[in-house]
Amino acid sequence: MKVLVINAGSSSLKFQLLDMEQQRVLAKGNVERINEGASFLRYKAKGVENKYDKDIKNHSEALAFVLEKLTDEQVGVVSSLDEIGAFGHRVVNVGDKYFDSVLVTKEILEDFKTKVDFSPLHVPGAIAGIEGAMKICPSKPNIAVFDIGFHKSIPEHIFKYAIPKRYYDEYKIRRYGAHGTSHHYVTLRCADLLGKNLEDLNMVSCHLGSGASITAVKGGKSFDTSMGFTPLEGIIMNTRSGDIDPAVVEFICNKENKTASEVIKMLNKESGLLGAIGNGMSDMRDITENLDNEDVKLAFDMYCHRIKKYICAYIGILGGVDAIVFTAGCGEHTPELREKVVENLEFMGIKIDNNKNYNAPRGEEFEISDTNSKVKIFVIPTDEELMIAKECLKFI
Repeated sequence: MKVLVINAGSSSLKFQLLDMEQQRVLAKGNVERINEGASFLRYKAKGVENKYDKDIKNHSEALAFVLEKLTDEQVGVVSSLDEIGAFGHRVVNVGDKYFDSVLVTKEILEDFKTKVDFSPLHVPGAIAGIEGAMKICPSKPNIAVFDIGFHKSIPEHIFKYAIPKRYYDEYKIRRYGAHGTSHHYVTLRCADLLGKNLEDLNMVSCHLGSGASITAVKGGKSFDTSMGFTPLEGIIMNTRSGDIDPAVVEFICNKENKTASEVIKMLNKESGLLGAIGNGMSDMRDITENLDNEDVKLAFDMYCHRIKKYICAYIGILGGVDAIVFTAGCGEHTPELREKVVENLEFMGIKIDNNKNYNAPRGEEFEISDTNSKVKIFVIPTDEELMIAKECLKFI
């Protein structure tokens, strides 16, 4: 069985084709700049990466171009589309009616369209990707896998906000979280690495990419998570502010005659590391190479402090943990970050081995804790696409 996993954004379409019998990636890539001019496809298969320029106006055209390459005689990896059993789609959040993965019908897709306001930056692209798949391959099943799915287990006293209860009753305003497929994947892998039953595992999962979130895992299930009603809440990110006094929004609106939407856009797109540094820099690779710059060092310290704050809080509410896991781009590839985050936590039984930390092989699971550390520290590369593909198999 082969599954095509699609992660569609507003102007992009990322994909991976997975052979689920061997659980390996056959091809992957990304269509970028959809309907923006100068669009192109990056396509990698058989160990070779190619770039194809083509004017692509919508997600249907993007998916058609991807399928064309997947079946191409020269660079393709399947002889026909008949070999693809299903399309799996990443959907961030369309409300608390949808935590569990669903087989998408036309009726469900129409329902998604009424719930775009739960994640307006992400859901329109996902809907466009699903529509494209339904149009091109109407006989293929489309499975929506939700970023919030793993967080279904968060207790009510944690997911509810202390605002008038009618806002939850009427509008379902609550903590939803994100990166659920990633946190779920590394939780499963951590249990295996420790040789523990999932229900006996307590850990903190740190998904640190351009978007970032921390999750407290209790008995193998999500118990609390840093992102909230939207992905804006939580730790500092590349361009998102993370936690901030909500009164700041009104203050800026009044001072600069902006709308609330304009300020929220600024907090999502122009803040975080990008805003704190102020010179257009937000990539962690650039940041770690420029820590002698005062503004860069300050932003890095702010970022690490916020991560440490969440880790320590979550260890407290869990009553101790078996492990801390770092995953996603920054978490997997930035030893300076990992060192700073767990610095001075020996009193909690957390001690890093920096020789292991700085020599951890890229792209591999690796323990970086000191032999005397009571809490294990792991680097575990995430695999959200594999988790989505596994969800698809449940429907086929």
